[in-house]
Order: sequence, then structure tokens, then C-alpha cells
Amino acid sequence: MTAIKLYTKKGDRGETSLFSGRRAAKSDPRVAAVGDLDELSASLGLARVAFPCANDSLRRSQQALYRISALVSAEGRKIDLAFEGAEVDALEAEIDRASAALPPLRDFIYPGEGEASGRLHMARAIARRAERSIAALEEPPAPENALAYLNRLSDLLFALARQADQQSGRDESLLSS
Repeated sequence: MTAIKLYTKKGDRGETSLFSGRRAAKSDPRVAAVGDLDELSASLGLARVAFPCANDSLRRSQQALYRISALVSAEGRKIDLAFEGAEVDALEAEIDRASAALPPLRDFIYPGEGEASGRLHMARAIARRAERSIAALEEPPAPENALAYLNRLSDLLFALARQADQQSGRDESLLSS
């Protein structure tokens, strides 16, 4: 059996292929947005390792990010893939559950009192960048519900980071302290 090579050499001159079939510069905003989504998914993988009680939720988010990425890369081409508003509703329910046991937040906090919360906060910051990249797409625009999803995902990651600190017995460092 011949092994499949991981490299094609097709991107060696600064271009890549999108799911739409178009060749695009690696500096193209759509390619950058897909890269930001990929980085976010990788950071969620690290967060899953550090905070296993959120594994299922973060895995579902990774699956959602792959669907968003495919839709962004398809550039409006019809593909057999949907991204529904129910995904946003599900995140909101998870945010409510994660926040229910947390004390009210009355000030900004310093991220990362522990490893798990640090990884979750890093993922949150990457989610915000991915959201900005997706928002910058013009024609065709961002897939429907993608911006709302990324916005809620960053909120969920914030709540989970606070929860991770609480579960590890660490106090939040408030900026006013």
C-alpha cells in the first residue's frame, strides 16, 4: 500500500484552494478567516484537555467551527451543509448553565489564574479574532448565524474560564484589586 503524502506543493507560491474551487492568495481575507477558525478549533482542543468537564461542549463547538469554515470556504456555493440558529440557542443554554453557579461579576478580571482558565481565556480571545475576520468578509458575506455563534462561543468560554478557576479553588484577580 502506498502512503498518501501530506504535502501537495500547490501552496508553495502563496496560494491555496478554497472549497468553492477558487485559487486564493494565502493573504486573502477569506483564507485568513478560515485560518482563524482552525486556530480557534485547535485552542478548544487544548482547553478540552485542561478542563475535561467541558469536553462535550467544546467538542460540539469544534464540530460547529468546521461547518462554519466549510461555508466560508464555499463562498456562497451551495453545499449540503447548514448552520442553524439552534446552534446559537444551544450555546446560550450552556452559558446560562455555566454562569448559574458563579458569583456576579462586578469588575474586569485578569485571565488565567490557572492553566485551564488560561487556555479557556486564550480560546476566548481567538474566538473574538475569528469573529472579526468573519465580520470583515464582504461578498459573499458571513454564513448566517456564524457571527452570533462566535459571539456566544466567546461568552461561553469566558463563563467556563471563571468556572475552571472556581472549581480549582482559585480566586479571580479583579482589576480593581
